[in-house]
Amino acid sequence: MRKHLGTIIKISITVLALLYVSRQVDLADTGQRLLQANLGWVLVGFLLVNSSLVVRAYRWLLLLRGIGETIRFQRLVSLYFAANFFNSVLPSGFSGDVVRAVEAAQDVPAKTAAGTVLVDRATGLLALFMIGLAALPFRPDNFPQTLFWQTTAVCLIGLIGGFIMLEGRLVRRLGRLLPSFLQPAWQKVDGIIVAVQACGWTAVWQAMGVSILFNLMQIGWFAAAGLALGYQVPFTHYFLVTPFLSLAILLPSIGGLGIREGLAPLLFASAGLSDEQAVALTLLVFAIERLSGFLGAPVYILSTVQRSRKKALELSAGSQDESLT
Repeated sequence: MRKHLGTIIKISITVLALLYVSRQVDLADTGQRLLQANLGWVLVGFLLVNSSLVVRAYRWLLLLRGIGETIRFQRLVSLYFAANFFNSVLPSGFSGDVVRAVEAAQDVPAKTAAGTVLVDRATGLLALFMIGLAALPFRPDNFPQTLFWQTTAVCLIGLIGGFIMLEGRLVRRLGRLLPSFLQPAWQKVDGIIVAVQACGWTAVWQAMGVSILFNLMQIGWFAAAGLALGYQVPFTHYFLVTPFLSLAILLPSIGGLGIREGLAPLLFASAGLSDEQAVALTLLVFAIERLSGFLGAPVYILSTVQRSRKKALELSAGSQDESLT
């Protein structure tokens, strides 16, 4: 029971959030809007999601190079597609990160794999916070003042906390103050932090630049979903609300489902969308992201089969060499 407690909590929160949303909006109206979505723009969103996986794989490659390790780019791309698949079929939004770390540990030390996956995720969030702050001066006149300060606070706290984590020294000092019975567990975390620090700031800033491109693509597929539904939302508005909607994945839920739908009416009210319109948009984005994940299954299976064959050939060649000697 304890093993599955986290999953039960996420499913429960998602169900409760969706029940709350169902009481606030006309579900029949929302469903009708989804059925009338323009498939051309849905396809654009689908292509942006999958293209972003290649961009993120390149970001991971930069971090591995910074730490002095190399994994073939093709392999990193396949792992990102695999991660997207597991994120789509499992309750946690971080299942894919675990898969990437475990699979990459076959090619590089385990702490290096975990550390670079952590930095890879962190640079994406930091770039998202930067974009959110940069977009605030261009907010519409009717953008809620309370939401303005909340956006500012979330982005600033996220940036400061993220850079403290990446820098590592303060976190490591605090870790040494933990009670002795927690030190064995801390040593494992400390090893990952050392791997994070080993990436170097040059690689981190390069990854940050790639993350900005990725987040622009993410804003793009939110905008594509809006266009698919026929909304005339200013593109700058997506810069403001996407950080909030993207951070929903950090909360205990199934890929942010229910949490996003609860936030959407507030976030899009100043853009002139009704509650039903806003909820339809986030549901369409969720569907696009989930459908794109299934493309990762054949990619992952194919790469696994190819890798197994390669190892079998290497073992066979090694056995022949031993027999000759």
